[in-house]
Amino acid sequence: MSFLKYPAYKDSGVEWLGMFPIHWTVTLLKRGYEVVLGKMLQPDSKNEDDEFLPYLRAANIQSAGVDARDVRAMWFSPSEKKSLRLLKGDLLVSEGGDVGRSALWDSDQECYFQNAINRIRSLGSNSTRYLFYWMVSIKKSGYIDVVCNKSTIAHFTAEKVAATPTPFPPPAEQVKIAQFLNHESAKIDTLIEEQQRLIELLKEKRQAVISHAVTKGLDPNVPMKDSGVEWLGKMPAHWAVSKLKFMTDRVVDCPHETPVYDPDGDYLVIRTADLDQGVLKPEGMYRLQHGEYLNRTRRSSLIKNDVVYGREGERWGHAALVPESDLFALGQRMMQFRVGAHVCPEFFMYQLNSVPVYRQGEVDTVGATAPHVNISTIVNYQMMVPPLTEQLQMSLHLSKALHVLDSLIAESIGMAELLRERRSALISAAVTGKIDVRSWQARAAPQTENQTEAALG
Repeated sequence: MSFLKYPAYKDSGVEWLGMFPIHWTVTLLKRGYEVVLGKMLQPDSKNEDDEFLPYLRAANIQSAGVDARDVRAMWFSPSEKKSLRLLKGDLLVSEGGDVGRSALWDSDQECYFQNAINRIRSLGSNSTRYLFYWMVSIKKSGYIDVVCNKSTIAHFTAEKVAATPTPFPPPAEQVKIAQFLNHESAKIDTLIEEQQRLIELLKEKRQAVISHAVTKGLDPNVPMKDSGVEWLGKMPAHWAVSKLKFMTDRVVDCPHETPVYDPDGDYLVIRTADLDQGVLKPEGMYRLQHGEYLNRTRRSSLIKNDVVYGREGERWGHAALVPESDLFALGQRMMQFRVGAHVCPEFFMYQLNSVPVYRQGEVDTVGATAPHVNISTIVNYQMMVPPLTEQLQMSLHLSKALHVLDSLIAESIGMAELLRERRSALISAAVTGKIDVRSWQARAAPQTENQTEAALG
């Protein structure tokens, strides 16, 4: 899709904004909008006429809109009710946390807002939906991080919001730009959602490939027998079942103290966040200096082909192989396994990442606020033990099969990211006047087969 430019431009007078359409005005946000900071938390009533009412926090302001599933309540005085009630069309901007994250309040329900949120309301006929896209654009550009000095505790105060340089097209043009961006963003979001669904399907396929291989083997005609373990079901007749502890020569839990990190260190700490079903992601790992590395490895050092396993947190149950010796240390919530001579490390790792083994650990996590699997449960996981030659064959098979799936997943992730960048670029171009959408019209939806038949009579 290509767009025309405006016939004439002028200098905005703001260095980082550059040129704007000649008929637009660039001035401070407060010239066209009212900015109000919300109320400080008040858990107790101060006067008999106070009312206990719902309010929004910064956590309710999400990039996809206002998340009203967890709305809390506090006390408001009659004057606060009048001044802090949200009206449909108000723009809400996070004051703290993820500063500058914005969403429109699109409801007639009675609700108010805490002092972690700035409410922006139009003065006159300016569009808050257009301003929403302007906020999205300057957040993406890094402007908000700069004015909030995000290297410290960032706050996008009402004063900073009000002083934000803002382009003001004529009101009717603001509405047109917002309509255009609503339409085009929705189309791009649909494509992103399709990629996300594809990614999830590929991950499910990946999991199924692992689980089938490590529990049923590669030969579909092999005689089967009951494993005697509910979680495992039937298995090849010549396989054995063993507890995890009998497949390993070494089981080590992490030191129960937070490491002292150093971004200039030469050693890497493996945390649960660094694991993804057999894949170790060193690019995001924290680092240690030599002294702290020795402290973390005094009980056991990690060597090539050791298996690391997360036993706590949202990403518990993920395992991966250590790629080289004398470089990595266990982070919090991690365990180390060194398998026996009768076990292939890759096969052991794949089995830890399988659904039947995961379900055995789930027993400890049911109802827990923070998932945590006990070591006593882990060492007694029931595991399949094929002959070593078959373990090696399955590991090679899985390596090849997962490489294909991982390539497809990476391709879809890359496509989704390109679509997000496309959406950001389109928003920026529209709200800065780089493209002229005044004559834009939404294309009619394509007719369905039935509609076409009806039209043809």
